Amino acid sequence: MRRNLAQLLAVAVLGLGAAAFAQDGSPSDLHNDRKDLRQDKRDLNHDRKDVRSDKRDLNADRRDRNADRRDINKDQRDLNKDRRERNADLKAGDKKDARAEQRDINHDKRDIRSDKRDLHADNRDIRKDKRDLHQDRKDVRSDKRDIKHDRRDIHKDKNGK
Repeated sequence: MRRNLAQLLAVAVLGLGAAAFAQDGSPSDLHNDRKDLRQDKRDLNHDRKDVRSDKRDLNADRRDRNADRRDINKDQRDLNKDRRERNADLKAGDKKDARAEQRDINHDKRDIRSDKRDLHADNRDIRKDKRDLHQDRKDVRSDKRDIKHDRRDIHKDKNGK
């Protein structure tokens, strides 16, 4: 029991001493708070730039995705047209033209696969950019909160509270 009481008193004295030392209102404390405020403002500006950059990246990826979708639709239309022409050539007995149409069909299939791969990559980039944008917005909120706390500390240090 005595040991617990002694430990409790020791912790209380150390805690109160540390609190008193931390709130001494010295000029160095005010200087450090101002330094923190400047650094937080720099961080805030940097995070805002990151947000703008991520928005630009997101819009560029969306443009790329939409262009890939248009390319896929165009290639699919070409593929269907070439199949109709090939079938008409085979029905007419023109094997040479049918072979040429089959080459076009194979080429369009490769184009569609390539465009689908690009579409998948663009969707992945969009998801990643959305995550980055969300994180940067969280950083902005955190920096604003830090600035508010630093200003409050500066005010308390000036008034000696």
